[in-house]
Amino acid sequence: MAESTAGVGRRKILSALGVGGVGLAVGAGGVLSAQAVTAASQEEPAVADTVPFYGAHQAGITTAVQDRLHIAAFDVTTDSRDELIELLKEWTAAIASMTAGQEVGGDGAATEGSYEAPPEDTGEALDLSASHLTVTVGFGRSLFVDADGEDRFGLKDHLPEALNELPHFSGDQLESSRSDGDIVVQACADDPQVAVHAVRNLVRLAFGTARVRWSQLGFGRTSSTSTSQVTPRNLFGFKDGTANPKSEDEAVMDEHVWVSGAAGGSAWTNEGTYMVTRRIRMTIETWDRSSLAEQETVIGRTKKTGAPLSGGEEFTEPNFELAGRRGPLIDENSHVALAHPSRNNGVRMLRRGFNYTDGSDNLGRLDAGLFFIAFVVDPRTHYVPMQTAMAKNDLLSEYLRHTGSGLFAIPAGVSEGQYVGQGLFEAA
Repeated sequence: MAESTAGVGRRKILSALGVGGVGLAVGAGGVLSAQAVTAASQEEPAVADTVPFYGAHQAGITTAVQDRLHIAAFDVTTDSRDELIELLKEWTAAIASMTAGQEVGGDGAATEGSYEAPPEDTGEALDLSASHLTVTVGFGRSLFVDADGEDRFGLKDHLPEALNELPHFSGDQLESSRSDGDIVVQACADDPQVAVHAVRNLVRLAFGTARVRWSQLGFGRTSSTSTSQVTPRNLFGFKDGTANPKSEDEAVMDEHVWVSGAAGGSAWTNEGTYMVTRRIRMTIETWDRSSLAEQETVIGRTKKTGAPLSGGEEFTEPNFELAGRRGPLIDENSHVALAHPSRNNGVRMLRRGFNYTDGSDNLGRLDAGLFFIAFVVDPRTHYVPMQTAMAKNDLLSEYLRHTGSGLFAIPAGVSEGQYVGQGLFEAA
């Protein structure tokens, strides 16, 4: 990847030169003057768009949600603990470079490397900026023990109690090829090519050590993790994530997202979190034929403003007791009611999902929906009870099909000179 300012500068030059509109004058033969290009490039400084890779927590969790996602789960194919550690070290170095807007490896895209060897960087992001790229890495239960409960890499004694397989929820139509995995990599960026480039290069580095089990592209965030972001809309057209906790509220993050005080063999999870992933296909065509009244009843909010049906504005706290002539204004089985902390022992989750569209199926129906991602301090208390209730009672379930599922332990952040997950392997 080029320096983080390169793509920004290039776009500003094109804008100043009038690409797509009236721009600077050109000389004979339509050639732009060097002076014009220089003036355009110096008109204003490029905006920094990098997210720090090193820190107490991994980036891509409380980071303000970017616009694009490329997430992939890997199955480790080697039996060697040393090879697995070496892969994590190589990944860490590559992630540190890419998130800084730089190319992978010493020779990068081989502009200076050996002409006879494959490039160290695949090159499709050479002229693009870092685009706020973050790459988050986590570990699945199957990295610790196999299907028979046998220790794979000497990690069994450090398997966290919270890292259990998610139960089969009512209505699940899960596909094994879209679920689980030994390692997960979440790449988020404001440019889709930058996100794809990140995962592509990690896949290349993993050749012979790990292979992709499943992957998913996402577009258009479906929640906000910062007070600086407006509430987005999902593919049903409703504002999504209005009540999502915000990263600025450190007390909420400490209580509901970050692990602390983990005992025994799972102490390596401290300052980390747990990631829940769910691929949720929406029955778009059925929803689009539903009346507005039905849609708002199912969600529990107005479609236009996102205000609760009990009244007020978007961020007005729902009043589940307020009744009209036909009963409560907000149905007790609406999505808003069932997801509210008051119905879930006060627990909250940090949602970070994305819309997805994977074309149409053989019946001409859109394969589209929500790739749900949530970060929680403990899935046993902060996800499983809520999803169990929603799967059984949520009015929205009629329009959803859960086709993929995963749970991963996300280790703490990385300091310079360390690699992702080092605390786990040093403890084991």
